[in-house]
Amino acid sequence: MRIREMEEKDNQKIEQIIKHSLESYHLNIPGTAYFDPQLSTLAQYYMHQTNANYWVAVNDQNEVVGGVGIASFGQGSGICELQKLYISPEAQGVGLSKKLMKVALDFAEAHYTYCYLETLKKLQTANHLYLKFGFQQLDKALDGSDHNACDAWYIKELT
Repeated sequence: MRIREMEEKDNQKIEQIIKHSLESYHLNIPGTAYFDPQLSTLAQYYMHQTNANYWVAVNDQNEVVGGVGIASFGQGSGICELQKLYISPEAQGVGLSKKLMKVALDFAEAHYTYCYLETLKKLQTANHLYLKFGFQQLDKALDGSDHNACDAWYIKELT
């Protein structure tokens, strides 16, 4: 597996991975990433944000099998958001999420003071991963959250 910055040619595949993942948990509902307006043009979206990036993981056949993003959260708050960490089913269970998290958090540390994320309690594997990486659970979403279907929120102080 190799991790690289997302390119426009990856848009359709990463959108497919995200949507299929959410569908598999019956989370293709408003208030989740499933309905984000930029989902079909993620490469362009992150390209036009300041201190933001999206990385994809590609397998030996050069096929995109997952990804993760970092972008600013709120206005000038020193807080970024870990966004859209999804892995295709065939690439799960081999430590790819950990590698993607490391790339994203290394980038975040260079630009931000805190990293925020929001998810759902039913995504137990993801919640476990966030705790393992030192995220602290919050009681509620930070002001400015767009994903009102989420019911688990985390923050990490970046060093």
